[in-house]
Amino acid sequence: MAHSFVSSLHHCVFSTHGRRPLITPEIEDRLWRYMGGIARKNKFKALEIGGIEDHVHLLLSLPSTLAIAKAIQLVKGGSSKWVHDTFSSHQQFAWQEGYGAFSIGISQVDATIAYIKSQEEHHRKQTYKQEFLAFLKKHGIEYDPRYIWD
Repeated sequence: MAHSFVSSLHHCVFSTHGRRPLITPEIEDRLWRYMGGIARKNKFKALEIGGIEDHVHLLLSLPSTLAIAKAIQLVKGGSSKWVHDTFSSHQQFAWQEGYGAFSIGISQVDATIAYIKSQEEHHRKQTYKQEFLAFLKKHGIEYDPRYIWD
């Protein structure tokens, strides 16, 4: 086939190492923008990025040539290095080892963007752990509780 047409949308979630509150107001907006820049530089799109002090949500649109694992590696590695290089007071900053990536359909884009934008409000009612476990259940993903939290 001469041309490939792909819609590969993923709602991705990962936390800071140990779910520590390391995403401070000082770095939050700049961190989200930097993560979006990593996506652009690597030829994929971050349709929305947001979160709170201990985790981030990204809605990514990937080309057929890029695996989700590689996209997450690029975002996490690049953003962690940037935080260390840019903010001397944030040398303890690190992302958790794993991540969650949940495929969505095009009809879910607006709702997913709204969900990501409302993280602060959302987490007044539900913890990150409750949220993440709900994602796993909704998507029918089996897991061993011993390995879900680092």
